[in-house]
Amino acid sequence: MKINSNQKILHLQAPAKINLILRVLSKRDDGYHELETWMQKISLFDTITAEILDAPGISLTCQDSEVPADETNLIWRAADTFLQRSKNARNKGISLNLQKNIPVSAGLGGGSSDAGTLLKGLNDYFANEFSTAELIEMGKSLGADVPFFVVKDRSVLATGIGEKMLPVQPLAKCRFILVNPGIRVSTALIFEKFTLTRVDKNSTLTGFRKIHPDDLALTVLENDLEKVTIELFPVIKDIKETLQSSGADAVLMSGSGPTVFGVFTESAPHSNDNIENAVSDLRQKYGDKVYIAD
Repeated sequence: MKINSNQKILHLQAPAKINLILRVLSKRDDGYHELETWMQKISLFDTITAEILDAPGISLTCQDSEVPADETNLIWRAADTFLQRSKNARNKGISLNLQKNIPVSAGLGGGSSDAGTLLKGLNDYFANEFSTAELIEMGKSLGADVPFFVVKDRSVLATGIGEKMLPVQPLAKCRFILVNPGIRVSTALIFEKFTLTRVDKNSTLTGFRKIHPDDLALTVLENDLEKVTIELFPVIKDIKETLQSSGADAVLMSGSGPTVFGVFTESAPHSNDNIENAVSDLRQKYGDKVYIAD
């Protein structure tokens, strides 16, 4: 985070995330699902400029016409939540500009990252008024993925709806190719269909499956939601097959989709050539929604 203290301007980078493991354990009474997930932040960022104003009010601009610039946007709600609870920010306002690079409704946590990153940035600016635990609770009130983005850790094992986090070692010495086919996926719909599928099979949900931090490795990547999303959007299977044939060491859909990522380890033979060739091929099919990240 960069702060221009004279002009009271914050410059923030909000990273995307990928789910290296996503297990759905049960449905809660509040409509959320109990999860086990291994999440990692990656080097694909939205950019937030936040100007602290000396009069109450919130404004938001965004160059992406698909992104609402009002109180329905999660980052607007994050600003409002912070201002409502903060004593240090009493009678202050915020002017926000959001530069979107992370695709919307893509399984990469873009909106959640914008919100969580802003909460953390505002807390840093206003003398760390809130503890990390308080920021997590604030984030949880906004959405299941938001708490991950208020903590500094790059990689966590998360349980509950995502708010109970244990820092773990990130998947290292690798690069990621991310492919978003330009389809908007409703997270709520995917979870609903996953739950119905399990019920139709006269089965409960997955149940308790504890992931141990020592077991985390490239070989254990999994996503319970992937099959459901592929049934609705078969293009995800096509992307997976393309990445696999391009030499990726592992391929998985992130979150509820539709973004698919391929993992290319440094130790893999000709990994840089594989990445360049794969990106070239994929961009011919999917345009600029193909990304390389660390």
